[in-house]
Amino acid sequence: MTCAHAARTAAGAGLFSCHSCSLLVRRPSMTGRVTVRCPRCGARLHLRKPNSITRSWALLIAALIFYIPANLFPVTITSYLGSIQADTIMSGVIFFMQTGSWGIALIIFVASIVVPIAKLIVLGGLLISVQRRSRWRPAERTRLYRITELVGRWSMLDVFVVTVLVALVRLGYLTTIQAGVGVVYFAAVVVITMIAAMTFDPRLIWDVLEKNDESNAH
Repeated sequence: MTCAHAARTAAGAGLFSCHSCSLLVRRPSMTGRVTVRCPRCGARLHLRKPNSITRSWALLIAALIFYIPANLFPVTITSYLGSIQADTIMSGVIFFMQTGSWGIALIIFVASIVVPIAKLIVLGGLLISVQRRSRWRPAERTRLYRITELVGRWSMLDVFVVTVLVALVRLGYLTTIQAGVGVVYFAAVVVITMIAAMTFDPRLIWDVLEKNDESNAH
């Protein structure tokens, strides 16, 4: 068996891979725009996710735009004896550091600052590498995508913390805590980046290798 045959993908073999249940379905011999559905789960089948790169870029840019007000606007507004204090994500981290709660400060910093930025950078890098038809370390890039997809959802932790604070903190009539508009923007960033990761098709990373192998075989 040659290397070209060993590296052959399902698409190269004329097979659909269902995005929902991973069933392999042979492509019909009919030509034209024919809708093919999975016989097991009924999902619509595509050789690759339609307009994956374009849609991922659009979502990634939208997430980047929302990330700016998510850090500029307050996520919590605390009122105590007539004094009002508004805290952004970063000022909240600094507050916990000053009060000695280093563990909480570290968790919020990683979940709300490091993870979203890293996810934006990684997804942008993957999209650029696919567009430039890069052959650099496809296995590592695929693994990086899987990690990003898995870890990215934990960046919703900051929204969860604010929600719990608003629901549980009741110090009589003297202190009140409200969620700020920054929470809305941050939640939008998390949701949009999650959708962008799901929209990106990691199989595009390997397509350039298969096409090169086929051209070398000829």
